Amino acid sequence: MSFWPKRALILGESGGIGSALSEALRVNGVEVVGLSRSRDGFDLADPTTVDRCLGMLEGTFDLVIVATGILAPSQHSPEKSLFAIEAEVMAEMFKVNAIGPALILRHIPKILTPDRPTVTVVLTARVGSISDNRSGGWYSYRASKAAANQIVRSAAIEIARKHKNACVVALHPGTVQTAFTSDYPGYEKRTAPVAAAQLIEVMKDLEPQQTGQFLDWAGKRVPW
Repeated sequence: MSFWPKRALILGESGGIGSALSEALRVNGVEVVGLSRSRDGFDLADPTTVDRCLGMLEGTFDLVIVATGILAPSQHSPEKSLFAIEAEVMAEMFKVNAIGPALILRHIPKILTPDRPTVTVVLTARVGSISDNRSGGWYSYRASKAAANQIVRSAAIEIARKHKNACVVALHPGTVQTAFTSDYPGYEKRTAPVAAAQLIEVMKDLEPQQTGQFLDWAGKRVPW
């Protein structure tokens, strides 16, 4: 039987993929609660706002989607060489792409619906795969996403100890047409609504025994 949520929480709802996921779920009858930096002051670079926003939530959720992240800080691009690495830029990438999801995940055990299957998804990226890295470059983005993947893996193990029906996974949405990817015309991209629909199909098939996996938009496992 396919998983289908009654109530969903989307972190980063105002972003391209976050808003598309929110709309697709609402159209199909799911009650959606969303948090974003622009509307709610939900800032992953500021732990106090993460705790404040998540601490104010009421009730529980059977689907949580972390759709946050940056490709590079403002006025910067992913590094093409070792010489382009800047300590402050790399620290900012880790703060948003790795530490931010970790700060969210520490709240997850308290907000999951206890008496039915639940799914928690953190959108990461295939370039965070260490063994799949064949082209190099993009040091800060790759490393921050690899760190996020490890955080998801560890969180899945811990959450499963008390939430036997919980599935916590990292999902690669593919290259989506958003402001993030507008400067990279060479990549095959899908619209946010198409990407959202594909991700929802993957979520519908998730089961507790798949917790801790890294999957792509087609439901195929991605190597760590």
